[in-house]
Parts: sequence; structure tokens; C-alpha cells
Amino acid sequence: MNVRILCVSALVMLLSCERNALNHGPDKVKSLQGTWLLITGTTIQKNDTTHTDYQKGQRMIKIINDTHFAFLNHDLNHGKDSTSAMYVAGGGRYTLTGDQYTEHLEYCNFREWEDKTFHFTVTLKSDTLVQRGIEKIEETGIDREIIETYIRLHSDSVTHQ
Repeated sequence: MNVRILCVSALVMLLSCERNALNHGPDKVKSLQGTWLLITGTTIQKNDTTHTDYQKGQRMIKIINDTHFAFLNHDLNHGKDSTSAMYVAGGGRYTLTGDQYTEHLEYCNFREWEDKTFHFTVTLKSDTLVQRGIEKIEETGIDREIIETYIRLHSDSVTHQ
């Protein structure tokens, strides 16, 4: 009888520890920290779905530390082609509770995006991060769902193009 109680107690403790580590512990935040390369994005607005391959003609990275995030996106033609010249940057604070990731955008070259908060659900599997949520800015008419897939960059995988 005592062995059964001990086994049940151990199982309950193991399950509660694993749940807390996955959903609320500092390991979850640390696992998001690093530099991420955006590889694909899907935008769903009303009945229109757009898929973007971020490996063609542009490069975007997201950098996440323990309190802040930043993103940088630019064309690979160094701004010399007027049809594809582009540079987008922004950043701010974030919070993470379980799989709920919230960005508080404090800085952005599109100034109407500043001081906005965006809520996402994140999924992390190995070195792949998927971020899904709603971008809504009433004054600009933006109201869309985005799904972004990133891969973790390691110091030996950084390339310049």
C-alpha cells in the first residue's frame, strides 16, 4: 500500500514539475532567446491568404533577449532596385506566459505601429519557432492573422548575401 501511494505521489510531482517548466519557467524564455531567421510567412486578411518566402530577395531576423525583441528586414539588392528596395525595423519589450507571447512594439520605422501590443501563440520545436497571431491597428485598417516560421541562427550559420 505504501509503495502505491509513493508511486502515485512521485507521478503527480513529476507531471506538475514538467507542466510548470514548459509553461511558466525561465527555461521557456531562455529557449526563445537568440537570433531567428524568418523563412516563411502567411498573412490571412478577410478571404485573402498570402504566402511569402522570406528566403527570396529579402532577409529578416528577429533577435530576442530576456526582456526585449528586435526585428530587421531588408532587401538583398542593397536598396538599389527601386521596385524591391525595402528596410523595416522595430522592437520593444515582450512577455511570455506559457505559449502566449506578447510584443509591445516601442520602436518602428512605420510610426503608426509604435506603442501597439500584439498577441501571439508560439510553438517551439528544436530550432524552429512558429509565431501565430493577429495584427490589428484600427487607425490604419490593418486587421489580419499572421503565421511566421523562423529557424534559429547559430554563430556558425550566419551568411552574408
